Amino acid sequence: MRALQVTTPGTAQVTEIPAPRPAPGEALLRVRYAGICGSDIQTFRGTQPFTTYPRIPGHEFSAEIIEIHGEGAGFAIGDVVTGVPYFQDGTCYSCRRGLINACVHNETMGVHRDGAFQELLTMPLDRLHRAEGVDPRDLALVEPFSIGYHAVLRAEVGESEKVLVLGAGAIGLLTMLSAQTRGAQVWIADVVASRLELAAQLGAAGTIDLSSTTIADVVTSATDGDGFDVVCEATGLPISFTNAIEAAAVGARLVLIGNGTAEVTFNQSILIKKELTVLGSRNSRDVFPTLIELLETGQVDVSAIRTRIVPFAEAQGALEAAAAGSRDDVKVLLEFPPAP
Repeated sequence: MRALQVTTPGTAQVTEIPAPRPAPGEALLRVRYAGICGSDIQTFRGTQPFTTYPRIPGHEFSAEIIEIHGEGAGFAIGDVVTGVPYFQDGTCYSCRRGLINACVHNETMGVHRDGAFQELLTMPLDRLHRAEGVDPRDLALVEPFSIGYHAVLRAEVGESEKVLVLGAGAIGLLTMLSAQTRGAQVWIADVVASRLELAAQLGAAGTIDLSSTTIADVVTSATDGDGFDVVCEATGLPISFTNAIEAAAVGARLVLIGNGTAEVTFNQSILIKKELTVLGSRNSRDVFPTLIELLETGQVDVSAIRTRIVPFAEAQGALEAAAAGSRDDVKVLLEFPPAP
């Protein structure tokens, strides 16, 4: 079978590898769609500190079950599923307290172990979630959707609260949609006009182009100077963190989603003066069923976020373009060929 493999940092190729075989309690999956994520780009660039090589990237996917080894656990051949790509040890202090998303020894598909950029994939049945009536292309977005939704739960976003999302990439837009499901009014900021246009189409209360507008102006125009009740930081950039502090109202909650790599310098007294709550948000926990229900019932439509679909034969070029910093697309999906 074929897989997109990063052999060394900066070098990737579609290559033939042996097909996997499911162990007891696992399913063999034929991948339908897989999304290119920031962590996949880091793996390609060599900036992901936990990646070893060679490595098959990918942790956002939809697939069809083609074989089950052992009891089916409610699944059947032909089911279209997605899967939770984080593997916890179940024994560390985090796991013992139920914080499995922050497992000390977490292994994520595409980083610590091979991921979904391959035609066939095996996964434990207890990590799979079936979806009826959900477009497989949208099902591949459940994992990034879960990142934003988990962050919104962490921040306890409530009805009619004013929320600012910093960053209108896929995670930022899905965070916006997540906050909207909680009844919040959501503004979103970025420097890429096309992404802000998409945010407006998805129902943003307001869009902010930070290349021409200051955070102070945003706070004045959107909140009459009061500040936002919740600020979600989805870029990982140092300037975005300081913008989040400035945009926050007194007593606001800041939730950090973007995985930054640079240090941030700020005066901690402003956190004290505003009595801010600053929350980290890592991976997601137990929200896949909720999000699949939102998609199945049509309460949320994520289809506009998947802005380009690329045949798997062209996967190498798609990954290289994303790693080169292309902003043409929000979410690129790899489309795998059907069964022969």
